[in-house]
Amino acid sequence: MPVLLIFVDGLGIGTRGRHNPLDLLGEAAAPLAVFEDEEPPLPFGGLLARTDARLGVEGRPQSASGQTTILTGVNVPARLGYHKQGFPNEQMREVLREHSLFLKLKDLGPGPDVFANAYHPQFFAKRPRWVAATTVAVEAAGLPFRTFEDLKEGRAVFHDFTNRVLVEFGVDVPERTPEEAAAVLANLANTHCFTLYEHFIADRAGHEQDEGAALDILGELARFVRAVLSLVDLARTTVLLTSDHGNVEDLSTRNHTLNPVPTLAWGRNKETAARRVRTLADITPTILEILKEEDATK
Repeated sequence: MPVLLIFVDGLGIGTRGRHNPLDLLGEAAAPLAVFEDEEPPLPFGGLLARTDARLGVEGRPQSASGQTTILTGVNVPARLGYHKQGFPNEQMREVLREHSLFLKLKDLGPGPDVFANAYHPQFFAKRPRWVAATTVAVEAAGLPFRTFEDLKEGRAVFHDFTNRVLVEFGVDVPERTPEEAAAVLANLANTHCFTLYEHFIADRAGHEQDEGAALDILGELARFVRAVLSLVDLARTTVLLTSDHGNVEDLSTRNHTLNPVPTLAWGRNKETAARRVRTLADITPTILEILKEEDATK
């Protein structure tokens, strides 16, 4: 039975107030809006696991180490002794090449698995010196990257799922509503054993302390997630949403926060996820546990 993981960069559990765009959005922020000391009324019967992103290491959680931890189950900050921002260094790439979730799923064998994000042609023309943890994790398993042709044909989703930024730059791709993009991702989830989608522009809005951008991005992202949940078969699919660190929930600072992050779970194995996840290092083991259990019941 399928598992869909939606990764949102920079989404923490904060406090209510003017500093938090999730509070300003009200009901339109559901299911992304999770607040300190409150139990959220999650749509579609979702469950919340408040998730530690600090991982026992002093300092502010960062993207490279947090994402590497999510995608491997290895507590990377504890192993290295620090949180690493930006892109994974060689030590982290070694961890990804050895412990990538995609690699473990390939060894497990149910397949097929997919990273739903479409890559810009520039990536293939001249590979960047620094790449994200997701890229290294996918490469470790030898999986193909989705292209702009896949994007046009409805077989991939861009990190800006509306494709608006691409259209503004003259790229020949269709602009999509959140609901139209959700239909693409839901179809991928319905036809693959494991699907990962990465969304990182909310983190940019947090760093820029841009309230208007944060409201637009989070509002559309909430619509996108609600539409995905309405389109996948939750009787057979497990949907997880998590983040690597807090940021956009507190626009009073440009920095990442020390807040826990939400791991939200819906569908067939939501109770397993809600019970199992306590830190970012629990995400990969939880997905493997769910898929192993499903494979054993076939």
